[in-house]
Amino acid sequence: MRIILLGPPGAGKGTQSERITHAFDVPQLSTGDMLRAAVAAGTPVGLEAKSIMESGGLVPDAVVVGIVADRVEEPDAKNGFILDGFPRTVEQAKALDAMLKEKGLDLDTVIEFVVDENALVGRIAKRAEETAARGQPVRKDDTPEVFKSRFEAYKKQTAPLSDYYEGLGHLQKVDGMKPIDEVTTDLMTILEPYRQTVSS
Repeated sequence: MRIILLGPPGAGKGTQSERITHAFDVPQLSTGDMLRAAVAAGTPVGLEAKSIMESGGLVPDAVVVGIVADRVEEPDAKNGFILDGFPRTVEQAKALDAMLKEKGLDLDTVIEFVVDENALVGRIAKRAEETAARGQPVRKDDTPEVFKSRFEAYKKQTAPLSDYYEGLGHLQKVDGMKPIDEVTTDLMTILEPYRQTVSS
C-alpha cells in the first residue's frame, strides 16, 4: 500500500496517518524526519543535505527524492508507506513517480482532504484559545495569522498536485471537515481494497 495524503495544514492528515499506520502496519514517511535521520546516519544523500542546510540553502528536490528512495528500501516499508508532506510541488511529484518506476513500484492512491478554509481558521483559533486557557504556551504556527499564510502557500504550491494526480487517475477525496472518526471510516473504506497488497 503506497499512498500520498494531500491537504492543507490543519486538515487532520497527521492524526489520520497515525490511524492508517496502526490499521495497516505501514510507516508514515515524513520528509523532515527522513532528512534528519539521513543526516544523523551520515548517508551520502544525508551528507549532501547537511552541507546544503548548513549553508542555509533549501534542500533540492533531487536530494529529497534520494532520501525517500533510500527510506522506501528499509524493511518496515516493504508492505508500503504513507507519504505526508511530500511531494509539495508537481515537479517533486514527477521526480517521485520516476524514482518509484525505477524501483518497479506504483502509487496505489492519493487521498486529498477537502476542507473549508474559513472553518479551518476558526478551528485553529479555537485550538489556540483552549491551549491558552489551560495555561500552556500556544505554538507559533497555531495562530490564525500564521495559519492563513501557510494556507496561501499551500494553495499556490501544492494545490496543483490535485489536478496532476487526478489526471493520472490516482486521486480520491475525503471530506476533511467531518468529525475525526468519520474521516477515519471514509479513509478505511477507500484503503480496504489495498489491504491484500499488504498481506501478500
